[in-house]
Amino acid sequence: MLFSPLTLGELELPNRLVMAPLTRVRSGEEGVPGPLVAEHYRQRASIGLIVSEGVFPVPAGRSYPGQPGLVTPEQIAGWSKVTEAVHAEGGRIFAQIMHGGRVSHADITGGHEVVAPSAIAIDGEVRTPNGKQPYPVPRELTIDELPVVIQEIVTASRNAIEAGFDGVELHSANGYLLHEFLAPNTNVRTDGYGGSPENRARFVIETVNAVVAALGANRVGIRISPEHSVQGIAETDHADVQATYQVLVDSIAPLNLAYLSILHHEPAGELVQDLRARFKGTFLVNTGFSAITTREDALELIDGGHADAVVVGRPAIANPDLVRRWRDGLPVNEPDPTTFYSDGAKGYTDYPFHEGSLS
Repeated sequence: MLFSPLTLGELELPNRLVMAPLTRVRSGEEGVPGPLVAEHYRQRASIGLIVSEGVFPVPAGRSYPGQPGLVTPEQIAGWSKVTEAVHAEGGRIFAQIMHGGRVSHADITGGHEVVAPSAIAIDGEVRTPNGKQPYPVPRELTIDELPVVIQEIVTASRNAIEAGFDGVELHSANGYLLHEFLAPNTNVRTDGYGGSPENRARFVIETVNAVVAALGANRVGIRISPEHSVQGIAETDHADVQATYQVLVDSIAPLNLAYLSILHHEPAGELVQDLRARFKGTFLVNTGFSAITTREDALELIDGGHADAVVVGRPAIANPDLVRRWRDGLPVNEPDPTTFYSDGAKGYTDYPFHEGSLS
């Protein structure tokens, strides 16, 4: 089943492997993806669906030096070359729209204020162009600013379609802005967007609805990571997590999105499978950062009926021909973590294809 076709929105995927959104910081100070980025994604076009690295919708939403954007004409043009390269190989690619929220610093945003649901900083340091620095205390977004932020995400989503992407994935996971609204320790607002699970889910629900209204539901997916306490997120109360994500999924299910993608350490567990039943649509799972997803893991998830497709990260980094290697039981390349966030082709476009695979 893992290598059988799947309908996702209006796309027909040739297999049920999805390349995870992977931060690779290869787009320079201006956030413009160049030929090296295009080659990286082109090489992996045989994967059923590629989801791009997180792309910032406004400079204030940039989380990392070298992260690409979908704001300027130059950035849109750069992504157009990427999507052209993927489509020329018969591939399919969604853009992950990622507002970083408090996971940033003014040295990364170009002087723009770091914003978040509440004025609570991450405990730790962030890598900036000027070295490691403490995370700043973000400015709490006013209630009047929330529709503006939503519109910025809508505009970036429209820019993605202009650049030739087949759709967008809204990043509501891993501690970035949308996830910050969901989590009780990063959202301590006292207005209609904080407090109860219903209120904390409201901003995400409104964002999804706005992007669907602009693009159509068949071009929109969403990624969530309940109980994934990273980058200062603390979703440790299981009952609260369950209530919050049930509200979210119940509210967006009637939209008939292209897919729901969940990152969780127990993708076959009760929490995740309950959300799948509520969503009723195409369902993607990712086992999380704690362990690399293996071929056997992926086969078990699909053959066991736990998901429609499996999202993989590090295996896709190291194996541009991952589909062939896993389908035919061939040896795989091991990823080199020292090159994940560096510059240049090393560890990015130089992983070898298996003999006989097209490059």
